[in-house]
Amino acid sequence: MTELQNAAKAAATRPRIQPAEEGDDRPLSVSARLGRLQFHQSGKFRVLQLADIQDGPKVSKDTVKLIEASLDATRPDIVIFTGNQIAGYDPAYAQTTRKRRWSAAAGISSKTASSKSSEASERFEAALERTCASVRATVEQLVRPLADRGIPWAVTFGNHDFQCGLSNAEIEIICREFPGCVNPEPTGGESGLGDANSANSVGSMDSAEDAGFVQLRAESYLPNQRVFACEPGTFALPVADVDHTMSVLGLVLLDSGDYARSGGYGSPSAEALRFLAEVPKAMRAQSQEIGRSQEPAVPCMVFQHFPVQQYYQLLKPAAANAARAIEGYRNFAGKHYVLDEEKTLPGSYLGEGVSCPDADSGEFAILEQHDYFAISAGHDHRNAFVGTVPVSREMASADAQTAASPGKVGGLMMIASPTSGFGSYGPVPQKRAARLIEFDIRHPYEPRTQLLEYGELVGKPSAGKAYAYGMTSESKPESEGVDLLHRPTWWSKLLTWLRKK
Repeated sequence: MTELQNAAKAAATRPRIQPAEEGDDRPLSVSARLGRLQFHQSGKFRVLQLADIQDGPKVSKDTVKLIEASLDATRPDIVIFTGNQIAGYDPAYAQTTRKRRWSAAAGISSKTASSKSSEASERFEAALERTCASVRATVEQLVRPLADRGIPWAVTFGNHDFQCGLSNAEIEIICREFPGCVNPEPTGGESGLGDANSANSVGSMDSAEDAGFVQLRAESYLPNQRVFACEPGTFALPVADVDHTMSVLGLVLLDSGDYARSGGYGSPSAEALRFLAEVPKAMRAQSQEIGRSQEPAVPCMVFQHFPVQQYYQLLKPAAANAARAIEGYRNFAGKHYVLDEEKTLPGSYLGEGVSCPDADSGEFAILEQHDYFAISAGHDHRNAFVGTVPVSREMASADAQTAASPGKVGGLMMIASPTSGFGSYGPVPQKRAARLIEFDIRHPYEPRTQLLEYGELVGKPSAGKAYAYGMTSESKPESEGVDLLHRPTWWSKLLTWLRKK
């Protein structure tokens, strides 16, 4: 394929971006104006994904500029944060940080834990209060641009958020303090801090209550929106057609886990996977068009932090010295890969190995078998690619008039998004980006997507905080704990040793 053909193909997949109208003080989000997630009269619906902002209490000004510019350029219906908003290893959390969920916080020594003295307990509680304040400060800076523009937002979690010392449930409660957050409150059990299992799963779908089908608060900007609730960071949002007569598609946020006790990254909980399998049919059961038996499910797209192992299907093996070859991660270590240009869109790039869990949780099989047409993940700060892999099942169209060819779906779209933040490793600063995903009512299960790069939207970054992806492990902060995959060479080790002399 020639460069001209590649450019034409890339342009065809890019949604048109129009700036907001001057003097229009209504919410930028059309869905916020309507009070529910819904396709516009124009037939469009837009999602803006922000991945791996990963910063401390003082968020980089360039990160905020990227968020503001992306919102003004795209006017999204909703913004989805796909995990690692909080750099849990930041020095601000030194007294409460923990590397793993099952490990003790930094401020609790074995002696303190055994004695449980009131004085030590009070000191730790005070440290937790400071951590809550710091997390609140981070969230406030990230969502202030959204609140100023009247845009709803949703959040799931990654492998660094909890490291600050708060559980995902506690962080989610802090998020819900801010206007526009659509994360649902627990639908059952106790709702106190740390109650990660208080929300219902879809269950038997005998009723809206059993299905965890709840109404959002007015502060979410979507008072007429219903949501399926599961666990903190795991829930689903139906998107209605233009006339609000039926659900066309679903947006599913999935907490993809953090770390595995056996090493490497973890997987979604059993409850979250069960929810993932059941929610497309639950959406149809609760849709206003329940009687359409030929349409048993609402097709869905899932947003999460970790990529699944099957992202490697978009790559092809290459020699270690091949141009742009990247070594795989853990189970895929020792092998090198490049993007498969036959499966990925022009403009895609691979900057690090796909850092997926060692164990296959069965999530991909669920996506294949239960009416999912796309998945979008972050986590790998220096990867940005979009491709499609074949699927082996039939999917019913939500509406014969809204799909060009109801029934058979060509494959599962798989999206990898780079970091949107300037507080962590990633590509060169100008290529830090948000991702726009635009749906069209005429073909709702074939969304178009493009990266909104800082260099194009804003220009030259003002801060020197961001650092590019290092080729050696010495280039990362000791506190971050991220495996950058590239092993140091003997020459880099020698240079490091000489610098320490």
